[in-house]
Amino acid sequence: MAGITLRGLTKDYPGGVRALDSLALDVADGEFFALLGPSGCGKTTLLRTIAGLENATQGSVHIGGADVTRLPPGRRDVGMVFQDYALFPHMTVADNIAYPLRIKKRGRAERHEAAAGVASSLGLDGLLRRRPGELSGGQQQRVALARAMAARPRVFLLDEPLSNLDARLRLEARTFLKRLQRELGVTTVFVTHDQAEALAMADRMAVMEAGRVRQVGTPAEVFRRPASLFVASFIGSTPMNLLPGRVRGEHAVLGDETVLPLPDGTRGRVGEGDEVVYGIRPEYLDFLQDTAGAGKGTFTGRVAVVENLGSSSLVTLEAAGGLVHVVVGEGREPAAGDRGRARPRADRALLFRNGGLVNGGGDATAESAAMGERPG
Repeated sequence: MAGITLRGLTKDYPGGVRALDSLALDVADGEFFALLGPSGCGKTTLLRTIAGLENATQGSVHIGGADVTRLPPGRRDVGMVFQDYALFPHMTVADNIAYPLRIKKRGRAERHEAAAGVASSLGLDGLLRRRPGELSGGQQQRVALARAMAARPRVFLLDEPLSNLDARLRLEARTFLKRLQRELGVTTVFVTHDQAEALAMADRMAVMEAGRVRQVGTPAEVFRRPASLFVASFIGSTPMNLLPGRVRGEHAVLGDETVLPLPDGTRGRVGEGDEVVYGIRPEYLDFLQDTAGAGKGTFTGRVAVVENLGSSSLVTLEAAGGLVHVVVGEGREPAAGDRGRARPRADRALLFRNGGLVNGGGDATAESAAMGERPG
């Protein structure tokens, strides 16, 4: 068993900079877990603290049930892949892969056998005599993974290992990494600022801000039920529509004219006159190229911008409640200047009050999910 348990983890740097703030998190044995957040949120510091490359100011790190908080990196039984891969340029691929075993003072024959075996599993057989400078970015990434695998650690820690690859290689590497992790069954913590990577690869993910975990859940939970306005605004390849308004009866009034039914699950949880934010993803709006029934549960206005996304288009509508973004299928896109309306799906609309989600239902909240609890 090699689950990871973090409790009260705090990391302070000189000058009063707090990178991690009383953070608590559970990663299950064999899980592929993503740490996601904007630059400077503390995700790389958290990964390095788990690895032992940074010392925690307060709190504890447990791996496989054992307290490793004060152990040096070499005794934590983790393998780490860095953003720049950190390969030794003067060493061959074989020597780079075998390096962790050399540090552990394993014999030459054992090191070479292990390096050859791992290299074969990653398709590196013909590259063992080359040096890193003679490899492509994708090949260097696989060498870094092979080095992490060579000592058969209980935990993999990956710090944005795909960020140096071009778009096509990133997609291939994403698929490769996910398949490899499932085959090995190794607990893996993966740091990224790329939402698409986290949503596509992770079993569960944590969204971080300012050294704290704001929400933990499956990619589907975090995408469909963001626990806060911060998570809602951060998650999604196209930005969520977040429009301020007030509650009037069983409706949310946005701007001067847009009146929408309260989203499912919010009636009785908000009161008359409450200030709220109405949230709806562009993918969950239906665009109608007419204005019949304007004001009846739809955003109505003029098309300002149409952006081609390939198989779909992102339409920006100037409505009374503000700018509204709508994803429209191929062949159905309007032209700039057209008038139309966007109708939200009631079961996908969200309502936020005081920064938190009102219609969260049974999905994991930030604090309880981070502690591994499930709301009842």
